[in-house]
Amino acid sequence: MEEYINEAEHLLMHTYSRYKIILDKGDGVYLYDIEGKKYLDFGAGIAVFALGYGNTEYNAALKAQIDKLLHTSNYFYNVPSIKAASKLAAASGMDRVFFTNSGTEAIEGAIKLARKYYYKKHHTGDSQIIAMNKSFHGRSMGALSVTGQPSYRVAFEPLIGGVVFADFNSVEDIRAKINEKTCAIILEPVQAEGGIYPAEGEYLKEVRKICDEQDILLIFDEIQCGMGRTGSMFAWQEYGVKPDILTAAKALGCGVPVGAFAAVEKVCQAFEPGDHGTTYGGNPFTAAAVNAVFDQYEKLNLIEHVKEVSSYLELSLEEFAKSHSGIKERRGKGLLQGLEFEYPVKEIIQKAMDNNLILFSAGSNVLRFIPPLVITKEHVDEMLEILKKVIE
Repeated sequence: MEEYINEAEHLLMHTYSRYKIILDKGDGVYLYDIEGKKYLDFGAGIAVFALGYGNTEYNAALKAQIDKLLHTSNYFYNVPSIKAASKLAAASGMDRVFFTNSGTEAIEGAIKLARKYYYKKHHTGDSQIIAMNKSFHGRSMGALSVTGQPSYRVAFEPLIGGVVFADFNSVEDIRAKINEKTCAIILEPVQAEGGIYPAEGEYLKEVRKICDEQDILLIFDEIQCGMGRTGSMFAWQEYGVKPDILTAAKALGCGVPVGAFAAVEKVCQAFEPGDHGTTYGGNPFTAAAVNAVFDQYEKLNLIEHVKEVSSYLELSLEEFAKSHSGIKERRGKGLLQGLEFEYPVKEIIQKAMDNNLILFSAGSNVLRFIPPLVITKEHVDEMLEILKKVIE
């Protein structure tokens, strides 16, 4: 393992602070490194592996598509992408879908669609987007432009213009930032990278009302909180507040790189041929993965399972927080949970890995719990036993 890591340090750009582990294979909710050490995975590849590892029917669907057809240009139709678009539209409540290669690209497309909608209405591109402080939407130039954390942005400025930031869960701040140029408001129903902050229900309803009154588009970034993680297929359904544009990725492909942005019909009409495109997005292979994911969600009754096991996780984390000094609070929805500590959690994460548990952070002092959606109560108990040992 040490030899491989040394080679990687010479070959790969230093854009990640990697842990000194080389993962080799997975089984259920467990991962194994190349030396055979077993880890309970409460990171799921950052909320990607909703189905866990080694789902045989998902794997078989991908293998079958590999033998049939991997890729075609988007100058042609393909059946897997049509079926995948139908399933995503039905699950998300949107009307039309554009498949991308990643969540960041989904954000880029959502921004372009919102700006094109404004352009067609006002015949000018001089528009403004309101984004949220503490938000995270990706690392490309457009996605960084609407990410409300200066530490991600400052080295790459100037970014795209026409973006202002408001405080999350503050309707008053949004009202103060709106002007005649505002074309869209973008937010995460649950801020993940920013520290696990769920939106307040009344806040989202008021934002929706403002958008309706002023014909401003509401964009929900559900790349991390979507695909069943909060206990509904998408978090907007949990709140009963429907966006005009929605982005998805991560668990949408469960390991295959695929994202999407989707929108209601009146917004989709803004795009015309040539306005947007992608080489790989929606090709037969990635679309086969999306279809297999939705098929497994239905077969496993995964949304109901998440509701049951997430209630247990919430209660267990709540009790754990109360019994350990140094933990300020638990926050989250469904299987997207966080424990905020009074001190940085980097050492806790490393010691947890030393003790066979994979966890991630959300900011410097928040432990993030984003396990595969197929975890059981027994896995929650196993995780807490290790965490208790590490902290004490």
